[in-house]
Amino acid sequence: MIHRYIMNKKVFLIIFLTVFMDLVGFGIVIPLNSYLARQFGASPFQVGLLMAVFSFFQFIFSPFWGQISDRWGRRPVILLSVLGSSVAHLWFGLATSITGLFLARILAGLFGGNISTAMAAVADVTTSKERSKGMGLVGAAFGLGFVLGPFIGGVTGSWGHYFGDHPPFGSSFPALIAAVICFTNFVLAWFIFPETRLFQTERNQKPIDGLAFLKRFGVIFQLLQKNKIAPLLIIYFLATLAMANMEASLFMLVQDRFHWSMGTASWGFAYVGVIMALTQGGLIRRTLPLWGETRSFLIGLVAMGLGFGGIAISHQIYPLAVAVTLLALGNGLANPALTGSISLLTSSEHQGETLGVNQSLSALARILGPGIGGFTYQEWGGEIPFIIAMGFTFVAATLAWKVRHILPKTTRL
Repeated sequence: MIHRYIMNKKVFLIIFLTVFMDLVGFGIVIPLNSYLARQFGASPFQVGLLMAVFSFFQFIFSPFWGQISDRWGRRPVILLSVLGSSVAHLWFGLATSITGLFLARILAGLFGGNISTAMAAVADVTTSKERSKGMGLVGAAFGLGFVLGPFIGGVTGSWGHYFGDHPPFGSSFPALIAAVICFTNFVLAWFIFPETRLFQTERNQKPIDGLAFLKRFGVIFQLLQKNKIAPLLIIYFLATLAMANMEASLFMLVQDRFHWSMGTASWGFAYVGVIMALTQGGLIRRTLPLWGETRSFLIGLVAMGLGFGGIAISHQIYPLAVAVTLLALGNGLANPALTGSISLLTSSEHQGETLGVNQSLSALARILGPGIGGFTYQEWGGEIPFIIAMGFTFVAATLAWKVRHILPKTTRL
């Protein structure tokens, strides 16, 4: 028992490190999408598609990697995914055309199954009482990596020009840093990441289903027919769609309207991540007991909507800073409270299925949102994607207000 406890602590630390380093690399690359694509002549719509294609291939291949990890173990999937991420980031940094950037992001999405596999590894080595703490560790690693990645991108954004102006130097240099970080992650994981599937008494011997992702649509439609769960799933989908719609356009807006460099934009993105992390890690722990889930996500959705609207009309830095802060605070309040409400309305035996569907809808929103944002930015101007995002969040808030009476007593207004 003592050996198992020590082993679990070691596994938690290793999983945290693996997810953290992978998300650092991912966070470095995010601001590069817009700047490098436009440098190679991409239209705003193509910039949006470049961001969407990663989520699309991640959505398609995540169930496949999950089945592989169930059958052959977590370790090979973790190793292959972090190595694939390293190759994808290197390809992204070496690309000299928009086609090369697309192929690199497709490869990154194809190998983007490590987060779900890391969560499965946590499930392997935890009891039901420890499960939430373990999953929280993965979430913390995710959030910290997502904050530090853009920070590193901002710091290294100008370094590449000292070595030259052609890939992988110049503006592409942070992608090279991301590739090195992910490859270092691979080397460390090779030596220290254990096979957690050994803790399970039985291995999954079911054949690999290459079309498993299609079954998720059937489960989604089934849950959307349930009166209590469906509205909250739709609200979460709309909120995520608004954020994804905005993300594709925000980097183009600060480049066009404020003439920000890629390094400055990376710093701005890191600031948003810090505010969201502080809200989800600290502020919401104080507000949830006072407000409850329903009031928390309603306030969060309204704040997000006002933030989107503020970005649309901001033509100076200070109003933009206020709007972005409001958006980050709102998102930090809304997401955990929405997820908590969905969990509270779900029976214990269906928690995994319902939260899995919620994540699938979130993935679909991240596929659709960047395309919508890029297209509307191109056709109707830089303000329109943010006005549309504001509309999505206000529709979500209106729906939340109308269905508040069906929520559990602990979450009602």
